[in-house]
Amino acid sequence: MGFCWPEDFPLIFERSREGRRGVRPPGTRDADAKALFGEENLRARAPRLPEVDELTVVRHYTNLSRRQVGVDTTFYPLGSCTMKYNPRVLEAAAARFAGLHPYQDPESAQGALELMYELGEYLKALTGMDAVTLQPAAGAHGELTGILVIRAYHKDRGEAETRRVVLVPDSAHGSNPATAAMAGFEVREVPSGPDGEVDLEALKRELGSHVAAIMLTNPNTLGIFERRILALSEAAHAAGAQLYYDGANLNAIMGWARPGDMGFDVVHLNLHKTFATPHGGGGPGSGPVGVKAHLAPYLPVPLVVKENGRYRLDFDRPKSIGRMRSFFGNFGVLVKAYVYIRMLGLEGLRDAAAKSVLNARYLKELLKKRGFRVPYDGPTMHEFVAQPPEGLRAVDVAKALLDEGFHPPTIYFPLIVKEALMVEPTETESKETLEAFAEVLGRIAERGLEDPEWIQGAPYTTPVRRLDEVKANRRPVLRWRPD
Repeated sequence: MGFCWPEDFPLIFERSREGRRGVRPPGTRDADAKALFGEENLRARAPRLPEVDELTVVRHYTNLSRRQVGVDTTFYPLGSCTMKYNPRVLEAAAARFAGLHPYQDPESAQGALELMYELGEYLKALTGMDAVTLQPAAGAHGELTGILVIRAYHKDRGEAETRRVVLVPDSAHGSNPATAAMAGFEVREVPSGPDGEVDLEALKRELGSHVAAIMLTNPNTLGIFERRILALSEAAHAAGAQLYYDGANLNAIMGWARPGDMGFDVVHLNLHKTFATPHGGGGPGSGPVGVKAHLAPYLPVPLVVKENGRYRLDFDRPKSIGRMRSFFGNFGVLVKAYVYIRMLGLEGLRDAAAKSVLNARYLKELLKKRGFRVPYDGPTMHEFVAQPPEGLRAVDVAKALLDEGFHPPTIYFPLIVKEALMVEPTETESKETLEAFAEVLGRIAERGLEDPEWIQGAPYTTPVRRLDEVKANRRPVLRWRPD
């Protein structure tokens, strides 16, 4: 396994020439450095860095950026990830707060606290929750926060030792069972029915005084809305269990339906998906958690509270699970989400959700006409799960898409669908883009069936050709090393 860079794109170490410099900061002569830092603090040997001029550095990284794939460069239909375009005005808004320091006296940061307080109020209104923490750094972190809140609630009621099980559907996001296990719970799987929804009778058979929580996504990972959610939440609460809402798919229903009205007790939101901020690349993210009133005492500290027209950080919460993150959350992401909500308003959010559903249903029908199968072909919402024509593998179709300038959809998830292609076009893509994507997939499928050797060798034009998938996961090469 290795990187297959084209010969016309040498790496920056290969461009290195002894003695070449782009800039020499003041005070870098040996005598100056010894006086400034002390000789004992200087390196014995120079670091192994390339010796290049500034123009070479600029061209190197500019060329690298052109070899990346993202929402700014192409259609990015990752199922369950909501990779949508986010307005550039949000970056400008976040930059207005760049001078703040997290240790700043709250009295001198009233504007920032007001923004956080109002954002929390908006999120409460959109989700039907009674209290919100903005602290978690991303979705999975929000999941952990929510599950720890549930654990603290059961412990406070003297049921921590008996309620040791968390139920998750077989179509759940992988982070759900991982989060529950990390919090010390036993995870049990609940099957889906033939309609793609949770098998309600199977779930009821699992319920009892041993169940702490049920973790659900609605719409679920098949893109299907759980129509029996009220009956499910009633059964869960009758058994004393808490209902947890994975907010990864809220983009489909924001402004139309609220998890709190469905009976959910806890919800985490992905501000970096549903409410703006470029998603991917390892961050930044934000995963606020909303809870019903009976769980509010257990939220992390501090919370922003408003008293007599002023804002302060409330640390006096004796039942809190404690701090989940340094400072008060990823503040820049909070700013972008706040501006996004204010900019669109309720009607704009409703329109975005409706268009995300419309785009997904339109693309689903286009793919069906091109031979792709949809195993759960009900009234899907913002995403759907398709399968390539019989005889083709999802991984081969995904690799061939790279040669066509499109990022592949999520593949092999959810696990209950063989050769799954999980597609979420989002509301920000045009009709022309969706039609072009479907046309390319149709051509790939047609040629792949005619020429299996061709599709199994794709991609052909990318900087890195097809890797050994197993080896790449077990022994990843994360950086280039000079000889």
